[in-house]
Amino acid sequence: MLKIWGRLSSINVQKVVWCARALGLDFERVDAGGAFGVVDAPSFRLLNPNGKVPVVEDDGLVLWESNAILRYLCARHAGAGLCPEDRGESARCDQWMDWQATELTPAMRVAFIQLVRTPPADRQQSLIDESLEQTESLVGVLDAALAARSFIVGDRFTMADIPLACALHRWYAMPVVRRERPGLESWLERCRAQAGAREALVPLS
Repeated sequence: MLKIWGRLSSINVQKVVWCARALGLDFERVDAGGAFGVVDAPSFRLLNPNGKVPVVEDDGLVLWESNAILRYLCARHAGAGLCPEDRGESARCDQWMDWQATELTPAMRVAFIQLVRTPPADRQQSLIDESLEQTESLVGVLDAALAARSFIVGDRFTMADIPLACALHRWYAMPVVRRERPGLESWLERCRAQAGAREALVPLS
């Protein structure tokens, strides 16, 4: 059985749990990271020397880095259709998954940490404002890309929608003023209607 290490409050663990559920897989999830600890234990460092979650164990394979895990699971269970067979569509999935990991989530991270995990007295508004400005610009890029399609690479839900929707779930849950984007919000609701979303998209903490 697939084993997933990581606490569900982690956006990267959310991706993997959602993907596994969307694929119809049985799995065991072990809380790790944050208040749960575990990640500094020597036994865990043998799984991931970086001491971060998520980590998966699957038939003897140990894998870390959330988007790499998504690609592996979707390719292994290709019959579920989350990994497009078309090479162009598959490449576009990779493009948007990498964009989420290297652009969108890093831009949002400071505001998230400041507003959700930092006591009010210790927050730095200038850092929050800069992070929100960067994020709003990037959210606009995603909004424009979704203007003419139901999901990020076409008319069906794929592995690329999962990390993007996890990031946007966080964006829309943060206590900030955002630009209204009805089309983007409709896409997010379509994603939330997919199998596994309800379990993965937990409140911010």
